[in-house]
Parts: sequence; C-alpha cells; structure tokens
Amino acid sequence: MTVVLLISGSTRRASTNSAALRTVQAIAPKSVETTWYDGLTDLPAFSPDDDGTGYPAVVALREQLSRADAVLLCTPEYAGTLPGSFKNLLDWTVGTGDLYEKPTAFLNVAAPGRGEGAAATLVTVLGYIGAVVDPGTCARLPVARDAVGQDGLVGTAEFRAGAREALDRLIEQAVRASV
Repeated sequence: MTVVLLISGSTRRASTNSAALRTVQAIAPKSVETTWYDGLTDLPAFSPDDDGTGYPAVVALREQLSRADAVLLCTPEYAGTLPGSFKNLLDWTVGTGDLYEKPTAFLNVAAPGRGEGAAATLVTVLGYIGAVVDPGTCARLPVARDAVGQDGLVGTAEFRAGAREALDRLIEQAVRASV
C-alpha cells in the first residue's frame, strides 16, 4: 500500500488549502493510505544548532515523513511567498534528508493571478532539499471559498478530477521510486 502524507501550509481553520487536501483524502483510491500532518503550529522555530530530537513535534514530523512513500503539499501565499510557519517546517528537513529523493508534489488552489510567489519559492526549497518534484504532477486548481461545503470538502467536479489526476500521478511516481 502506498502511503501519501498530506501537509497543509495553512494555519487557518477554514483554509481552502486544507479543504483541498481533505478532499484528496476523501477521493483517494482504497489502495492508498493518506495520512494527515497536523503539527504545523506545534513546531518550534528552526535552529541549525539543534537537530530537533528534543522536540516531540519535530520527531513526529520526521516519523511521518519517514513512513510516507510520497508527500502532497498545499499552501497559501503570504506576502508573496510561503507562510513562515510552513517554511519553518521545510527548514526542519534541510539537514536531515527527510524529503531527499521522496516523490513530492503540490497543489496551488489560489485564485487566478495569486499564489505564484509561494509556488516558485516552494519549487526552489524542494529542489534545494532534494525532493523529487515532477512539474507535471503539481497542479493549479483554484478553489473559491464558497466551493468548500459544510463537510469541509471541495465539491466542484473540476477540482476533484484535477486533484485525483495529480494524486494518481504522484502515486505512480512513488511506485516507480520504490522499485
């Protein structure tokens, strides 16, 4: 069974980024185990002088990354780049190789004309830490706030089809990497 770790870069309760990943979790094939990372706000500020083993939140992040065959990210853009809390999460992976050669993709759900700064920064950081990112696996699937239903899921057929296609490509990438 392929394990895909879902990580939202948003700390907002009603986040469209988190809703997008919850939707991916809901539509994932039964042959895939999706796990949700929910420790973003628990992570301490990254320090290169600290390996993080004294912090339960860092240990938990590393354990989930280690267990995952692939990682799917979705993050908002703040002030033209990644949110600080999400960049902090990525910083904790720089010296450890947690994402090194791991199939990784991201969804960009920002409104048209937005989100490009975060996506560009994400590509740079993921490249720096050695994650395997196939641009054809990442998807731009804008989600309006009113597209998120009472159940917290994105209800539009267009989003669901695009998200499932991106997930299927990421799974294929993970399967190829495990051979």
